Amino acid sequence: MVIVAAVDRSDQASAVLEEADVLAQQFDDVVHVLHVMKRSEAIQAEEDSVGHGDDGIPVSKLRDRAAQIASALVDDHQFGAEAKAVGRVGDPAAEIVDYAEAQDARYVVVSPQQRSQTGKILFGSVAQSVLLNAHCPVVSLRATSLE
Repeated sequence: MVIVAAVDRSDQASAVLEEADVLAQQFDDVVHVLHVMKRSEAIQAEEDSVGHGDDGIPVSKLRDRAAQIASALVDDHQFGAEAKAVGRVGDPAAEIVDYAEAQDARYVVVSPQQRSQTGKILFGSVAQSVLLNAHCPVVSLRATSLE
């Protein structure tokens, strides 16, 4: 089976990878390190591309860019289990849940970002949405404090 480690570019990504690796080793599973490029990032990449004379960026190329972020994290972490980098584009929570379901994941590992109460109201929480909508158990690590 698969352990999905949902990561972003935050400092908490290493804790997510560590927990996913521990789980994968316990169950003899594979870790899929998943980074989702938000739509706003994809739009910015598209605008940057068009500004340089290109006709736009295919979704497959945007997924490759997201996978490169995951791949860099895989390369930086000393995995005891087998690991694979995966990139997706879209709403992070929905993409994480859909990917985990498609892979019949054993667990999803996430780490919420610490936000103020106003930030939570305005932006919601990817981790909270994954916890509420995933079809498999979700391991949510403690968010680091705001400093």
